[in-house]
Amino acid sequence: MSEQQKIKLSIANRVYPLTITPGQEEGLRKAAKKIETMIGQFEQNYSVRDKQDVLAMCALQFASQVEQKTIDKDNVSEDVKNRLAALDDLLHSHLSS
Repeated sequence: MSEQQKIKLSIANRVYPLTITPGQEEGLRKAAKKIETMIGQFEQNYSVRDKQDVLAMCALQFASQVEQKTIDKDNVSEDVKNRLAALDDLLHSHLSS
């Protein structure tokens, strides 16, 4: 079993104590920093002051990025599959000639 460690992350002027495995710390700290940066951008660009609204906008942006990557990955996979099928057809036609 992995050793657990306790860290504190600050997001939107609140401190969140977490118990994590050592391998998670870097990713969590980077994510918290990215959220803080995004909060600053939303507050500056849209004059939003309510932290709940800003956090909801951050959550929406992160979720949409994940969904878009999934869509892009599916599109690339479909394109690769189509190209492989075309290549397979081409090989079969040349080998059967």
